[in-house]
Amino acid sequence: MKMDSYQQCSNCVLDTKDDARISFNVEGVCDYCTSYFDNYVVNAPSKEELDKKLKKSIAIIKESARGKKYDSIMGVSGGVDSTYLALKAKEWGLNPLLVHFDNGWNSELAVQNINAIIDYTGFELYTYVVDWEEFRSLQLSFIRSGVLDWELPTDHGFYACLFNQAYKRGITAILTGHNYQTEAILPKTMRWSKMDVANIIDINKKFGSRKIKSFPLLPFWKSTYYNFVSENKRFNLLEYIDYDKEKAKSDIINIIGWKDYGGKHYESFFTKFYQSYTLYKKFGVDKRKAHLSNLICSDQITKEQAIHELKSLPYEEISIEQDIDYFIKKMEISRNEFDLLMAEKPVSHLVYKSYETGLYRTHEKVMRKLKPLTSIIKKLMN
Repeated sequence: MKMDSYQQCSNCVLDTKDDARISFNVEGVCDYCTSYFDNYVVNAPSKEELDKKLKKSIAIIKESARGKKYDSIMGVSGGVDSTYLALKAKEWGLNPLLVHFDNGWNSELAVQNINAIIDYTGFELYTYVVDWEEFRSLQLSFIRSGVLDWELPTDHGFYACLFNQAYKRGITAILTGHNYQTEAILPKTMRWSKMDVANIIDINKKFGSRKIKSFPLLPFWKSTYYNFVSENKRFNLLEYIDYDKEKAKSDIINIIGWKDYGGKHYESFFTKFYQSYTLYKKFGVDKRKAHLSNLICSDQITKEQAIHELKSLPYEEISIEQDIDYFIKKMEISRNEFDLLMAEKPVSHLVYKSYETGLYRTHEKVMRKLKPLTSIIKKLMN
C-alpha cells in the first residue's frame, strides 16, 4: 500500500524520503525488499545449480574464443567488484582483455590497484584516456544544468568504450562485475539512465563550451545493434558464486595486494566527492542507504549495523573544504560559482531532450521489448 506520511521499511533502511512512490506490504516491508526476495531468494537456484551455470558459462566463453587472443573482455576500475572478478577469471582459466576508462579523476590508489591486478593476473590492459578539456566541459555542463546524475557521462563513456573495443576486436563475451548480492537495489530517484545519449548531447549543447568529438557515445541504434544483433553476450559471473563483499575484500587484499578506498566506487575522486558530498548536500540523496539495504537483503549486514553507519555523515567534515578546493580548481570554476550551483534548485533530467520523452522512445523499455526477438534476429543474420 502507498503511504502519504513518513515511513521506513521494516526490513531495510529505505524510506519515503528516498522514493515518494515506495510502497509497503502489511508487514511494513518495502517493494524494493519484496522484489529482491521474489527474484533472488524465494526461487533461488541451489549451490549445485549455480555451479553448473558457472561451469557452462565458462565453457561457452572459452568455446566462443577458439583461435582468438582473448576469450572475453571486462572493465576494471580498481574497485572491489571488478578486482575480485579479475581474480576469479584468473582462477577459472579465462583470459579477458581488461579495459579501463580513464576520465582524469583516478586516485593514485586506483592506479596502484589496477597495476596490482595486472601484475597478479598477467592479463593485458587497454586504457582509453579521455580528452580532458572536452570531458571537463561535458562534466561541467551537467553540473550547471542542475540535473542529479553528474556521473552519467563517465558511466556512459565506460560502457561505450567497453562495447566499442569488444566489437573492434571481435570479442563476444563481456564479463561484468554486476551482482544482485550488492547492486540489485538502487531507486531511480538516485540515478538516471546511463544510456540516455540524447540527454548527454542536449545538456552539453546547452551548457558545454566544447562540442563532443572524441568522447565515446552509444546512440540508440548502435547500442541496439551491439546488444541484440551482434554476437555480444554479457556474463554476470559473480551471481553464480557466494559473493560476499567483506570476504571478497579480504581475498583481494591478501592475494593481490589491493588497498581499500573506504567506500563503494571511491576509486575515483569525482565519484567520491559527488556521491558523498554533492549528491547528499544538493539533492538530499544518501546513496549509502541503497547499498546498505542491498547488503541487508543479502544477509551480509543487519539493519542495526546499517542504521549505525548512517548516523555519521557520508563525507568527512575534517577534509571537505580541501576536497572542494581541489574539485573547483580541477573544474576551473570559482568557489562563488560552486556555492551558487550547490544552492540552486535541482532540475529534472526530463527538462532536456531524453530517450524518455518527446520523439525519443524510452531506450531501456525498447531494449526489453526487443529481447525476445534476439535469438530470431541472430539466426536470420547467420
